[in-house]
Amino acid sequence: MYKFDGNFQSLSSPQPDTEVLAIALQHTDLNSDMKELPNPQANILVKLPNLSEEKKKNSTRTFGELSLETILSNLLRYGVLLASTVVFIGGILYLIRHGSEPVNYKFFQGEPAELCSPLGVINAVLAGSRRGIIQLGLLLLIAIPVLRVIISLFTFIWRREFAYVIITLIVLASLTYSLVGAYY
Repeated sequence: MYKFDGNFQSLSSPQPDTEVLAIALQHTDLNSDMKELPNPQANILVKLPNLSEEKKKNSTRTFGELSLETILSNLLRYGVLLASTVVFIGGILYLIRHGSEPVNYKFFQGEPAELCSPLGVINAVLAGSRRGIIQLGLLLLIAIPVLRVIISLFTFIWRREFAYVIITLIVLASLTYSLVGAYY
């Protein structure tokens, strides 16, 4: 906001994180000859305090918070990329082997029993099963958010933020129940 009353004063800055200065220019007669105009000189009147300093103090994050955000975002980013790559490779290998076989849609055939548990999926991958590789990628995709919640839980315990520990434990319990509840 600018106020013009013979003197020019800037009451706010276009950059809120910098210091604000009020500047007054010398008043000159507009009807005078151009050659006779003196060079305008600026005088610093008042150094105004930055109004966003208090906001900066309240909204700044510590190095630990920034590094935790970086770790969690990289976990999600690279974890999803890894899981997608594993599913893609398994799908390509599956299509190379079974792509030309005719499909019978009369009867629904679910996943084999060995691919319905994490231990069975690992055994199928070690045996060279292409469907096992696809299932491993899907298990990785499911495990990434669970791992994120576990890392957050340990971080909140370390910081002694017990309200967040309780909330994170509830989220972890619901994730665990949704994953394991189908077996019981």
